[in-house]
Amino acid sequence: MPNKINVPALWSAQTGAVVAKQQELAAGAFDTNQSLEALRSAYETERAFWNEGGPQMHAQQTYTVDTKYGQVPVTVFRPEEGVLPVIVFAHGGGFTVGSVNTHNRITRTLAALTGAAVVSVDYTLSPEAHYPQPVEEIVAVVQDLRLRADELHLDTSSISFAGDSGGANLVAGTYLHLREVEKDVSGLGVNLFFYGYFGLDDSISARLLGGEWDGLTEADIDYYWGQYLGAQPAADQRFFKIVDNELKEGFLPSFIAAADLDPLRDNSELLSRILTNAGIANEFLPVEGVIHGFLHNSRLLDAAGDTMEAAAKFYKKHVIHN
Repeated sequence: MPNKINVPALWSAQTGAVVAKQQELAAGAFDTNQSLEALRSAYETERAFWNEGGPQMHAQQTYTVDTKYGQVPVTVFRPEEGVLPVIVFAHGGGFTVGSVNTHNRITRTLAALTGAAVVSVDYTLSPEAHYPQPVEEIVAVVQDLRLRADELHLDTSSISFAGDSGGANLVAGTYLHLREVEKDVSGLGVNLFFYGYFGLDDSISARLLGGEWDGLTEADIDYYWGQYLGAQPAADQRFFKIVDNELKEGFLPSFIAAADLDPLRDNSELLSRILTNAGIANEFLPVEGVIHGFLHNSRLLDAAGDTMEAAAKFYKKHVIHN
């Protein structure tokens, strides 16, 4: 697409250092022209550096949840002992790459700052799974948490959601699935969204931004959406095209962080405007000088930690700990 902005000329000095480090760790890691196996391997390799250090957990537990698609691994990050409220987390990666491991420091930081147990779902990636399977897997995890609350020492009268990028889309879709299909949104708290996709495909930010530095050219986005939706996309995409739903019916209070230099930026602003118009509590935080995926980079990027702290403040304001 023509008329792109010179993003490297606009990003912060710390973002420039992050991009240089990414190139050192795994040059071309986000190139969707490579094989799927190579793409996933490069993503895991590049993310390993960013996951070093960070908060230590009181305990970490991994178990599996039975779903209609098979077993799904889940890891619980517990910042302290006792019965804790829950944040269900879905990692980003364009529905195609990533894992609990690639987002380990993000989830540990979120747990430490909020005091909640973060339940990170290793949903099935695409193209092995197409929409809506990952959404339905996360729904199954929520239902399983409700059944096993005592066993897991979790307060499931307080379940919130968090996700970055494609993960933000998945947890938004999870809420809508619980509302529309299961008809059970009891005990739900807030959403913590980080630079998500919510259904807006063409926008000012999509026209002007995106490049090899963030792996979000138009061709890259088409690749990821194609992997997720498959060759014959489902006619009903309401749990993918979030803003095509009527959101004023009980949508959760939402923290919505956006990267200022991200082609998906306008998705976040649109969602915030819709919620504001509907009278739903939300906070829109456009983070200046950063690109898509910046939450990973807290080892070099102050804005990553600042954004997580803002999300935790929103969480504590709107979620009552029993």
